[in-house]
Amino acid sequence: MAPHADSPSVADGGDRLPAAPRPTMSQKPPRILIIGAGSRGFAYARATRESTNGIVVAVAEPITSKRKRMGETYIWGKAGAADGQEFENWKQFVAWEQERRTKVARGEDVPEGVDAVFICVLDEQHKEVILGLAPLSLHIMCEKPLATTLDDCVSIYKAMLPNLPDTTPSKIFGIGHVLRYSPHNMLLRKLLLEDKVIGEIMSINHTEPVGWWHFTHSYVRGNWRKESTTAPSLLTKSCHDIDLLLWLLCSPPTGSTKPAHVPTQLSSTGALQYFNKTRKPTAAGDATNCLSCTIEESCKYSAKKIYLGDQHKGLGSGNTHWPVDIVVNDIEECVSQGGQSAGEAAVMSKLEENYTKDTPASKISSKNWFGRCVYESDNDVCDDQVVTMKWENESLPGETDNEKALAGRGAKTAVFHMVAHTKKICERYSHIYGCDGEIYADSENITVESFITGEKTIYKPHIAKGGHGGGDDGLARQFILAVDAVKNHGVSVEEAQRVHVGCSLEEVIRSHAMVFAAEQARLRKQVLDFPQWWSKEVEANLVKA
Repeated sequence: MAPHADSPSVADGGDRLPAAPRPTMSQKPPRILIIGAGSRGFAYARATRESTNGIVVAVAEPITSKRKRMGETYIWGKAGAADGQEFENWKQFVAWEQERRTKVARGEDVPEGVDAVFICVLDEQHKEVILGLAPLSLHIMCEKPLATTLDDCVSIYKAMLPNLPDTTPSKIFGIGHVLRYSPHNMLLRKLLLEDKVIGEIMSINHTEPVGWWHFTHSYVRGNWRKESTTAPSLLTKSCHDIDLLLWLLCSPPTGSTKPAHVPTQLSSTGALQYFNKTRKPTAAGDATNCLSCTIEESCKYSAKKIYLGDQHKGLGSGNTHWPVDIVVNDIEECVSQGGQSAGEAAVMSKLEENYTKDTPASKISSKNWFGRCVYESDNDVCDDQVVTMKWENESLPGETDNEKALAGRGAKTAVFHMVAHTKKICERYSHIYGCDGEIYADSENITVESFITGEKTIYKPHIAKGGHGGGDDGLARQFILAVDAVKNHGVSVEEAQRVHVGCSLEEVIRSHAMVFAAEQARLRKQVLDFPQWWSKEVEANLVKA
């Protein structure tokens, strides 16, 4: 007997679904180099060690403290780095690897090379690193976004597929769209596209709540505050949300050979609504730094509260990782050697850094000022944005059965909202409406309500540790599984990419292109015909020399 509509049943008796097992190690496990020992580099190093059948064997990072910390934690321990384990930058690695290969050709005894690279440098450096590594023919996983301009994305696509229009890959390529790989979203996609628990999808409302203090850290005071030096916040923060929607509504189900169902229309609205001088409290006067401001104690954006307090992952809570280690790179070492007071002094020293009216604008814009007043920053990226995508009926050719011809390819709409002023910190949530029911997914549970039976079912996917609901671990596991399949099991790159990574280079470019198209639509107040835009802005550039 089905439960009453108001009495939810819980999948698997109320227990969380089990975690995916760590893959079995091969005799020659994939060897990984991590370029960039920031928070994302550490996330993938941890994920590699705990959730994959690969090993991190080298790091390239210009900041000595970061490089040593990663090496001691994940590579060489207390023994010290051996030849080929640490590099000051990716160029130094390329030179070393080219020399290593020369020595191999001469029959000399040399350290074993790496099979794959995780690129975790700043967004605007991705293109240079990917193109610089291309001659080495290594498997590559690049943190999102792929690049900060559409032209750079197209250049990377062409470099990875030099024999276009032949799109057969020669090496595994992954992108940091970790939302595809969280246990929550993998189950959600299965329920929607394979089990069809709510029938055909009619519309999705998906929200990314960035978080009121998180936004100030990264997009007002931090690296991603200016479009001219990085990119729009829709790209730097939410490109994988756009990718998630396309993965659910555009990409065919796993194992299907159907073509993608591409959106037809696209529009966007948004702006920098709050973090500017017009919103500055009068009582704050002309203060440019929290520590010299008369209302610091009562201001929720106080840098002292955020980075030194016991809330919001401040040092006072015992946290020495993000965001505190962005302010002081070696904060963990400071605390371990000098105690909490030494850590507090190091953070305070950074927060006290300020500028005057005589400081050149070039110097002000050249660095992050984490003690800066959030109303006096030089930020210009959107703190609120909505993107609307629309699909039309597009039946499969050759099908005479209307239901089969439109299966998964009917008219539908997706609305994405990126909002800064939220209590939730990146805990995304979605309402999905189908012809036979609806789903509410909140990053932890998936609640399905059927119009046909009246039944409510709550699914509880495994909540993995690490970032993005286990997506960091999931992406690392699948990428390295693909590398292992090619290295040790005779699987073709094309098959390993499809089976394990589950995302083609075309999908990577499409989701990034959707972001750039949305920005054009927002700035020009347009409703874009996306297929026409794609043909003009992407396909035409792919055939250029």
